[in-house]
Amino acid sequence: MTPAAESAAAPSAPTVPATASSAPSTPSAPIPDYPFARATGCPFDPPPELSALQREAPASRVRLWDGSTPWLITRHADQRALLGDPRVSADNTHPHYPHSSPGTKQSRGQGRTFISMDDPEHARQRRMVTAPFAIKRVEALRPTVQGIVDDLIDRMLAGPRPADLVEAFALPVPSLVICALLGVPYADHDFFQSRSRALINRGTSAEDASTAIKELLDYLDDLVGRKLAEPGEDVMTELAQRTRTGELNRAEAARIGRLLLIAGHETTANMIALGTLALLQHPDQLAELREAEDPRTVAAAVEELLRYLNIVHTGRSRVALEDIRLGDVLIKAGDPLVFANDIGNRDAEAFTGDPDRLDIHRDARRHVAFGFGVHQCLGQPLARMELQVVYGTLYRRIPTLRLAAGLDEIPFKHDALIYGVYRLPVTW
Repeated sequence: MTPAAESAAAPSAPTVPATASSAPSTPSAPIPDYPFARATGCPFDPPPELSALQREAPASRVRLWDGSTPWLITRHADQRALLGDPRVSADNTHPHYPHSSPGTKQSRGQGRTFISMDDPEHARQRRMVTAPFAIKRVEALRPTVQGIVDDLIDRMLAGPRPADLVEAFALPVPSLVICALLGVPYADHDFFQSRSRALINRGTSAEDASTAIKELLDYLDDLVGRKLAEPGEDVMTELAQRTRTGELNRAEAARIGRLLLIAGHETTANMIALGTLALLQHPDQLAELREAEDPRTVAAAVEELLRYLNIVHTGRSRVALEDIRLGDVLIKAGDPLVFANDIGNRDAEAFTGDPDRLDIHRDARRHVAFGFGVHQCLGQPLARMELQVVYGTLYRRIPTLRLAAGLDEIPFKHDALIYGVYRLPVTW
């Protein structure tokens, strides 16, 4: 979630001049509904339909919940090229922008933040919150995160067995960290976690999403007011001060706070739980990670798990501003785009040695789990550091950690925008 950003890549495919196309081009072939379902018994793998599409064409039409038919981009090289192309827009107010759910469409006018803007406004707002997520600042937090992780493991060990790793550990770790960084009282975690869950569920109605957004924004607007009256050393105080100078208004400050609060705990929490489950299903890999003395081994394992699991499993949405040629496919100005990063990270052209296999020794650094280009995840240094601390500590502290249920009994988040598990019963 921070910009240790790779520079934006120029598109590698040949292009054609832009034309005055005001609506998405009309497809002629039958169009499948997206997102696809995962294969039964394969909870860590992308749906098999994605592999077929990746082999067949650089872009294929799919149909979303609202009947829109974006181009689905499945190949790793094409994803990086287009995500780094200034002719591809993240502006979610564009009339042909592909919304992944009623809730995300509702947020367009209610809680829009810089991740849904193009430059220069995107860059202006993003720069305001870049510093706290810079690598040096994040590394300074490592001892604090280590203390949080150790304390939660102590509590779990002292508590009943089996335990739910999600509630006892995976969710509190990033929630405590992001609350400390933002200056949000952790005592309010039930409030913001429940609203976050509603917003990332694909089945949440527009009305319920609107309510959740309003409640979060009202809460954070009130917090901005409190930070103006009693400043602290945290991100919400910095945002509050920018309202005083006129760089932001209070609504904008609250929206940025909402983005950082939700992204700062939901994604990492799901990676902790899902990553642990994946490692428990690969005991040889888990044993190597548990015994690793070199922190570089842990860091490499984090990158491989990010590549292998892809918790952002419903794609990244964009819209073309000009005509773009991608192989033998012409993407026209106004065409919506969805980037299936889950299958992009299983592309054999980018990741050799059977990309469908978990291998903690693989060089997975070119994955697109955090996106690519100017909009790549702002907080990725923080997420990486938290995962390094967790994966480097949990299995050493609890070497006999094991599932307390069958894999077929684990409730996976097939219905959410962020993939993971709702519960993970473990014992030791």
